[in-house]
Amino acid sequence: MLVAQLGEMGFALPGSVGTVMARCGKPACRCHRDPALRHGPYTLWTRKVKGKTVTRTLTDEQLRRYQPWMDAHRQLRKLVRELEALSLRAAEDAEGWSAQHPRSPRQKTPAS
Repeated sequence: MLVAQLGEMGFALPGSVGTVMARCGKPACRCHRDPALRHGPYTLWTRKVKGKTVTRTLTDEQLRRYQPWMDAHRQLRKLVRELEALSLRAAEDAEGWSAQHPRSPRQKTPAS
């Protein structure tokens, strides 16, 4: 059951991980002349904090340690979407609402 799976979740880190090759700030460095000679690869973890993007560089050890938490976050989001869909269907069934017509039906007034 979804709720049981949610209850078993451990730590969950939001965000995404990517790898970049970067140029440094030294104009005479080789990395400015040839893109194949850029510095890196660097592993970056990016997430939103209060609407702003925050990026941290991770070591290989940090990535190894936190990747399961990031995977858990993806799984958590999937489970929440499934629970939301089930809840919506349950409410629609209980109230007789039509999924095709999201507005509530008009109240019928007795004929005068």
